[in-house]
Amino acid sequence: MQAKQMMLGLLGSAILGGGVAVGGYKLLEPAPVAPQAVAANPQVRYTSEMRSTPYVVPEGLNFVAAAAAVTPAVVHVMTEYAAEPAQRQQQMDPFLRQFFGDQFDQFQQQPRGGGQGSGSGVIIAANGYIVTNNHVIDKASKIEVVLDDKRKFDAELVGADPNTDLAVLKVKADNLPFVKYGNSDDVKVGQWVLAVGNPFNLNSTVTAGIISAKGRNIGILNRKDNMGLESFIQTDAVVNPGNSGGALVNLNGDLIGINSAIASHTGSYEGYSFAIPSSLASKVVDDLLKYKVVQRALLGVQIQEVDAKLASEKKLNTLNGVYVQGLSENSAAAAAGLKTGDIITQINGVNVNTSSQLQEQVARFRPGDKIKVSYLRGGSTGTTEAILRNSTGTTGVVRENVVASIKYEGATISAVPARDLAKLGLEGGAKITGIKGSNLRETGMADGFIITRIDKTQVTKPSDVKNILDQARNGGGVLVEGVYPDGRKAYYPIGAE
Repeated sequence: MQAKQMMLGLLGSAILGGGVAVGGYKLLEPAPVAPQAVAANPQVRYTSEMRSTPYVVPEGLNFVAAAAAVTPAVVHVMTEYAAEPAQRQQQMDPFLRQFFGDQFDQFQQQPRGGGQGSGSGVIIAANGYIVTNNHVIDKASKIEVVLDDKRKFDAELVGADPNTDLAVLKVKADNLPFVKYGNSDDVKVGQWVLAVGNPFNLNSTVTAGIISAKGRNIGILNRKDNMGLESFIQTDAVVNPGNSGGALVNLNGDLIGINSAIASHTGSYEGYSFAIPSSLASKVVDDLLKYKVVQRALLGVQIQEVDAKLASEKKLNTLNGVYVQGLSENSAAAAAGLKTGDIITQINGVNVNTSSQLQEQVARFRPGDKIKVSYLRGGSTGTTEAILRNSTGTTGVVRENVVASIKYEGATISAVPARDLAKLGLEGGAKITGIKGSNLRETGMADGFIITRIDKTQVTKPSDVKNILDQARNGGGVLVEGVYPDGRKAYYPIGAE
């Protein structure tokens, strides 16, 4: 019975030694093709301002023109990992078993010295900005991008958002082919679409299908902070490991989604694939470019989808909308006058019948933005204006977490930069510098060493080092464990006779 259960998997997530990848594509224009204007930065188009094209699909649904226009702007994202194979496998085992099913064992045999992975990306600006999935580049020590024309570039991670499984890369290049955002709000169930990528290292593969559903929540981005956001476009276009981060486009060549996941018993395509809608992706990308962190707007409600059971229990007069179970203190919803028991039916005039639809509509905005919320209360309808807030309950811009450096025994202990954390696959730690002029100079440590553990206690921030060493001062020696930025592990005793 267990073997028959459906398993949902992120596509091609840092598959060690797997070598699965993604291709490219380009904006379609009516023949003759005129040179595109160079876009300095990807433009935000995540509402009704998104691209609309007058191009008419040829009679007979010929996919040739769209495929030819799109493939040059889908790239192959190649990653390397500094972690030793055993450690890397320990981190990835649960995912690999879920995603690859019976194929898991073939990924166990990895070469010594770290792992490799691959996925896809979509060029969204002529000067080298690329959008991909977060799981494609997560914890990578090195990222390379291979274009459809075989040019290869080192890529810099601009920013990533695990809550939506999106990331932005940058390569040093100009005049690249790129794709413009389409309006995923206009996508209709039954509409033809193309998926472009490099599944199983089959470069520049194009598959066709239709939109099967919208606003799907498949529970693949569940997070401890409950901030995972899913409102996928479901298609039956063939998507396999290696398509992650690739393009889902309409027949005009406009980007309407970023391919991210499949539902499968084996890890290979079985008829269901899922893409992040461009309306959400474009907003996330713009936030990462401007702020390095996503400005997540929250309405501040606990919600439940209305079904027949809930309607019977609560004596509701409708099966539409989203039921408000509760409101957070000092939330935008509370300030707007919403109450427990209300049924939210629309956000800015857009119908919301599922939790994922409501979350997607709200997530397109930033803290401080105003939205109109339509609701049912008893037998009456109402509309109110809510000013969205961030996770701290304010309307301010959220900045990257910055932890102040501290001095200890003459050395400087500071937070580990986010890029080093991602590169080394760490969840925290403390970087030490200024050792030569400190009381720690006899330990053998070198500047740049990242302390991750002292004895059996994990170190997540600079103050942990001071607190742990102070507590151990009268208890004998301790063993400091950590890693250097190049991936070398090291152990240093402190206080031992």
